[in-house]
Amino acid sequence: MTRFYLTGRVSIEGSSLVDQAELPGRHGRLALVRLALARHRPLPTGELADAIWGADVPASVETSLRAVISKLRSAVARAEATPSPTIAFDAGCYQLRAPGAWVDVEAAANAVDRAEGAWRAGGSEVAWQHATVAASIAPRPLLPGEDAAWVAEAQGRLRRVHLRALAVLAEVWRERGDHGLAVATATELVALEPFREASHRALILAHQAAGDAAEAARAYEDCRELMREALGVDPSPETQRLHRHVLRG
Repeated sequence: MTRFYLTGRVSIEGSSLVDQAELPGRHGRLALVRLALARHRPLPTGELADAIWGADVPASVETSLRAVISKLRSAVARAEATPSPTIAFDAGCYQLRAPGAWVDVEAAANAVDRAEGAWRAGGSEVAWQHATVAASIAPRPLLPGEDAAWVAEAQGRLRRVHLRALAVLAEVWRERGDHGLAVATATELVALEPFREASHRALILAHQAAGDAAEAARAYEDCRELMREALGVDPSPETQRLHRHVLRG
């Protein structure tokens, strides 16, 4: 099986590891990540060229692109994976063909889907296992320093996976009575997405479950102050109902 690590140091792992330093420079790194993110569909030459060069597409773009892909094919081959991935070219499109491959970004997205499904079905242990996988991958940087729109979109998807994984973990810890972990996880949620009221509710519930009504009330007041100062609105009715519930003990 081939493993593609797109977060952190971009690398390919089969029987051997091809580290980021062994890829054909920045252009090769961008090409690999773009192809891996879209590996289930062919990428037109123009789309791949835009992903690599942006507004600075070279005049001889097809020749330049072939050179990048040729070097990238060699790097992929050095991973010595079985079955061996290929970068195919057909009808003006490139596609990474890697049957059975593991891609970290895909693994995180699939894991958080399974975590949420397991949690809804009452499977706390399974939910914890999958959420932990997603939460270990999703915070890792994806192409840091790159500002292309497609990179920002991929980073946004990864960030949402991270938030969803933390939300599941906060619920699991609270259900298990691990109050310190529940509070810490919910606090991280609020820090990552302060305008997401669900994160504030998770923190309020974590404090309440820990028997700390004062901190639960403080968490609500922090949420209300933030919403009023930044957005000029009060918390949602759902958050207000939770606050009243906390006050009633």
